[in-house]
Amino acid sequence: MKGIRKITPYVPGEQPNYSDMIKLNTNENPYPPSPKVKAALNNFDTEQLKRYSSINNPDVKAALATKHGLSPKHFIIGNGSDEVLAFCFLAFFNSSDPLLFPDITYGFYKVWADLFHIPYRELPLNEQFAIDLKDYTQTNGGIIIANPNAPTGLFKPIAEIKQLLEINPDVIVIIDEAYIDFATESAVSLLDNYPNLVIVRTLSKSSSLAGLRVGYAIGNPIYIQVVESIKSSFNPYSVDMLAECLAVAALEDDTYYTKITNKICETRNWFTTSISNLGFQALSSQTNFILLTHPDIVITELYHYLESQDVFVRYFSTIDRLKNYLRVSIGTQEEMEKVQQLLVNYLQNNDK
Repeated sequence: MKGIRKITPYVPGEQPNYSDMIKLNTNENPYPPSPKVKAALNNFDTEQLKRYSSINNPDVKAALATKHGLSPKHFIIGNGSDEVLAFCFLAFFNSSDPLLFPDITYGFYKVWADLFHIPYRELPLNEQFAIDLKDYTQTNGGIIIANPNAPTGLFKPIAEIKQLLEINPDVIVIIDEAYIDFATESAVSLLDNYPNLVIVRTLSKSSSLAGLRVGYAIGNPIYIQVVESIKSSFNPYSVDMLAECLAVAALEDDTYYTKITNKICETRNWFTTSISNLGFQALSSQTNFILLTHPDIVITELYHYLESQDVFVRYFSTIDRLKNYLRVSIGTQEEMEKVQQLLVNYLQNNDK
């Protein structure tokens, strides 16, 4: 049929719904949202829903400004960080020079580039699955890097991000910090000195609000206004009234979220050490997941074994370099102990 666009969509992790499953395939937070979120939900005045939500989400911006020590003008809010990223692609990547991003990273980057007809170049990770920033010194129309990267979990120190910004002063560099709360340092500290920096973050991971769909970008107000114009040209009311209310409640409870984030990191470190004693190899993650392999295991068989035990992890069958790896989200300590025992059982059965 004439005029129909052909596009290969992003394929997210499956969403099984069993009462006794251990779901470790989409990097969700295993702990519930802050009690303040529950209280805000219980106290929400449903009478408000007869009105449209706010266009500029001032309450969320005010909460973020307090959290990050910036002005509300530094932020744009969207229906999840995916929407914010899509708006950023439309706003910033309009050059005939290619957009640069790693060949193994968040799969949506390539989808948006194709969808919006943005020329792009995928730059291979090195042999250790790390981003080699010297590759990003070539002519380009913009850069996007997830830090920590997904699905590897590897983190680039802020000093290296600073160098990347200095080398590319004439294009927008987006740092996707979806998992930054599980790492050591955010690029927010660089904003004052690098106007070409835009940071995208989400409440889906460390804030336990994947089902709410709220994300945001931080950047120079001049460039954030460009993204606001894209949003207003597409869907000004993309963040609904209830989402705004609950997002504010979450942003105002750093104490609770610091506590559960620390628990996840402790469990991640325990699980990584535990499985290394079983012969597994895992990349050094600063996220709420790990990428693991085993030299003596057919990974697809392990994947199906875990699935048969109602444990769901992620296998990237279409990425050649990851065909011997599984990405495992970090659940509660109890869940990860059960997974560790299943791995022990699997290895023992394979030795027979």
